[in-house]
Amino acid sequence: MNSQALHQDKTLATLIHLSVFSKYLFPFGNFLFPLLLWLVKKQDAFVDSHGRNAINFQISIFLYFILLGLLGLSILLIMGLNLSFDTPLHLYNDHIHTENFQDLIPLIVVAGTFGTLILGLFVLEIYAVISASLKASEGELYKYPLCINFIK
Repeated sequence: MNSQALHQDKTLATLIHLSVFSKYLFPFGNFLFPLLLWLVKKQDAFVDSHGRNAINFQISIFLYFILLGLLGLSILLIMGLNLSFDTPLHLYNDHIHTENFQDLIPLIVVAGTFGTLILGLFVLEIYAVISASLKASEGELYKYPLCINFIK
């Protein structure tokens, strides 16, 4: 009976981690579904640990995405306002035209840098969730990288 209960706990912990991918089907599914699954068997220490870690990581990743997005947009806005173009910059509905491309290189570098950081954060999230799922299915605890412990 004890091994059966342990198997159910491992399965539920694995489902908690994998349920964060529901955000691609439902808005805020990465918060709601792990929270609901975690609350089902919160009294079990193994499930409780994995549930807390999964939700803390999702909150952390969400905040990192918001922070990077706002920081990148504000830097691009400040750089765009401070540009002094020697040649006119023409803004159209579907493109920007300038005769001197070198004026736009700093904007492109910043946009590329923040785009790469956001893509790296996305890849980190997928890797960490899959790693946590595998560890949970093996009955081991997992500590997410870059995770802030909001729920203790």
